Amino acid sequence: MNNDVSEKSSVLFREAQLILAEKRTSLSVMRLGIAFLALPITVSSFLIVTSKYYDVLHVLHFLIPLIIFILILTAFGVYLVIKSILRMHHYDELLRHIKMKSSLISEFMD
Repeated sequence: MNNDVSEKSSVLFREAQLILAEKRTSLSVMRLGIAFLALPITVSSFLIVTSKYYDVLHVLHFLIPLIIFILILTAFGVYLVIKSILRMHHYDELLRHIKMKSSLISEFMD
């Protein structure tokens, strides 16, 4: 009987470790999304600072593709951040269910 409880707790611990590893992966994806959001801000601020050295109409053929690229990077960054936030909420819910299954595990978690 005691061995059965120990085995069940061991399986739940491994499940919790796997979920926490997935949560760390989601945090890494969020960090990547934030980096994708920071790059367009940096490029845009550089263009604004140096705008007095060029005429926009003369370099419009360079600016339009750059602005499209900036919008794509921004959209991808927002997508990654939102997706990782939703996944982390899902993993938190899974961890909450594991905590409810075992009082032994709930001691160690949060």
